[in-house]
Amino acid sequence: MNQIELDGKTAIVTGAARGIGAATARELSQAGYQVVAVDACLGDESHQLPGVNYPLGTEADLREIERYGNGKIHSSVCDVRDAEALALIVQSAVERFGRLDVAVAAAAVISGGKPMWNTPNEEFATLIDIDLLGVWNLAQACIPSMISSSEPQSCRFIAIASAAGSHGLLHLAGYSAVKHGVIGLIKGIAADLQGSGVSACAISPGSTRTAMLDASAQIYNLDSAEEFVSSNLLNRLLEPSDIAQAIKFCCSQAGSALNGSVLDLSGGFRT
Repeated sequence: MNQIELDGKTAIVTGAARGIGAATARELSQAGYQVVAVDACLGDESHQLPGVNYPLGTEADLREIERYGNGKIHSSVCDVRDAEALALIVQSAVERFGRLDVAVAAAAVISGGKPMWNTPNEEFATLIDIDLLGVWNLAQACIPSMISSSEPQSCRFIAIASAAGSHGLLHLAGYSAVKHGVIGLIKGIAADLQGSGVSACAISPGSTRTAMLDASAQIYNLDSAEEFVSSNLLNRLLEPSDIAQAIKFCCSQAGSALNGSVLDLSGGFRT
């Protein structure tokens, strides 16, 4: 992959305070992108979200990512549920850097632990609002600028789905439903982008070493997230950097045909 090919471009990444979003912000900044790193930074206030029983990223986490970028990562606190605020951040990025080439929708939460019929509707609503509507909001904010770009063929909209978006997982019906929805949304966006030059794809990671995986271990009453190594054929947890490197490939010219596609980065998922 040619470094010059990616240098000087602009990306926006949600869920960027930690995990896959943070790794993606770092990876793209190293590739030469100006990266707008967005996160709600709810931290311990995650208890306000029904069903979310683990702390989320903080402003300190987001500032650390910004420092890592040596001037190429620019942090912004914003909740993806707030469509108007998200649109303003995108507008500001375009005005500041003159272009928007890539948007990565990585903001998400997980909840579960009960059969679907015992799951409160407000817990499912939280998953819909953040994991699915958050992707929708980012797409609505970003794609018009991509279509009107002088180089639309270099523009990518990428959403983080999940292996749960292709499988039904025990006591994760709500999470599985919204991740199926993310995949459906990406396929619909790709259809709507026909002829524009802009492409859209989804990434479906398996068990990745993140705070969300730790929360998944709690849902299943496991002693450690390391027990998820048995869920893939690699017999190891994936690292956020594994996913971020694949995202960088999607952003390259070599990844331009990945339109309406779902990349399985599960390590060979097995239930």
